[in-house]
Amino acid sequence: MTVTKKQILDALKHVDDPDLKKDLVTLNMIGNVKTEGNKVSFDLILTTPACPLKNKMKQDSIDAVHKYVDKNLEVEVNFESSVTTRRKDTELMLKGVKNIIAVASGKGGVGKSTVAANLAVSLAKTGAKVGLLDADIYGPSVPLMFNLENAHPTGKEVDGKTKIIPIEKYGIKVLSIGFFVDSSQALIWRGPMATNALNQLINDTEWGELDYFIVDLPPGTGDIHLTLVQTLPVTGAVIVSTPQEVALTDARKAFSMFAQKEINVPILGLVENMSWFTPAELPDNKYYIFGKEGGRKLAEDANIVLLGQIPLIQSIRESGDEGSPVALEDDTPIAKAFLELAKSVAQQVAIRNANFEPSKIVEITKK
Repeated sequence: MTVTKKQILDALKHVDDPDLKKDLVTLNMIGNVKTEGNKVSFDLILTTPACPLKNKMKQDSIDAVHKYVDKNLEVEVNFESSVTTRRKDTELMLKGVKNIIAVASGKGGVGKSTVAANLAVSLAKTGAKVGLLDADIYGPSVPLMFNLENAHPTGKEVDGKTKIIPIEKYGIKVLSIGFFVDSSQALIWRGPMATNALNQLINDTEWGELDYFIVDLPPGTGDIHLTLVQTLPVTGAVIVSTPQEVALTDARKAFSMFAQKEINVPILGLVENMSWFTPAELPDNKYYIFGKEGGRKLAEDANIVLLGQIPLIQSIRESGDEGSPVALEDDTPIAKAFLELAKSVAQQVAIRNANFEPSKIVEITKK
């Protein structure tokens, strides 16, 4: 029996992407189909290298070929990835950036920057091109978390203009206002000064091509948040909270801000940080210091995705203070937790890109 490329593609039309609810062929997720005797190979082109369902789609594809073509065929499936985007080619701002993800919280102290840093590291570990902008103008913490407290970005001429070159660390392009100010001095800036600084970090930087551009926002809802959505078409927002009710109340405000009709930035989901405390000497014990399942209940009430639950573990704090995010580790429970979070975020970005209109820059006018 001679197997044809058409037979393989017809068989794979019976395999759906579990998230996008369409078959792999229609979604252009199959490429490089080859047949030789009893052997068949093809590429499964994922919407993100962090796809959490890739092994299921691989097995479903093999099963489909066996069922609809020949059960005795040797089937080889190779993974490739092409991160999706809904940004328009005509957009000049951050032209090479596919997805802009805002990481926000309703209040301080919930570990938002820790989540943003480890999310960036975990996405990069999957093979994605990642940038991280520390937009917490008044309290930048990314330099410390990446051991870049004494770093000074350089510049180069791009199209006749001097552009800042982000510092690359752990496979991520990193930039923070902390690189340009004395870390021992408080920044006493009025709103316009802070927003001008943010605009410069965005507009005057050569970010290059990125799959995910993560923006670590200040806590609360204020000038910096509005400046971001008025400057860039944000793909979606990730909200960070602890299970504590006072934090959840402020998280609801963050949801409300992004969901306002004038802003209308999709919420990718909620991260429940400090979900439980696990001491190093009792790794199987869980102590719910800030309450239990508060984030899950909020996510259900708000009809959004709970992206992940991150425990309160001493090594997270120690790694952040030492400038080596805990997600860099291999095969530890906490590194795996952040990797699963990255996969969930990437999954929601792909779903968002498949089902919603392209992001737009927000225009807010005073009445």
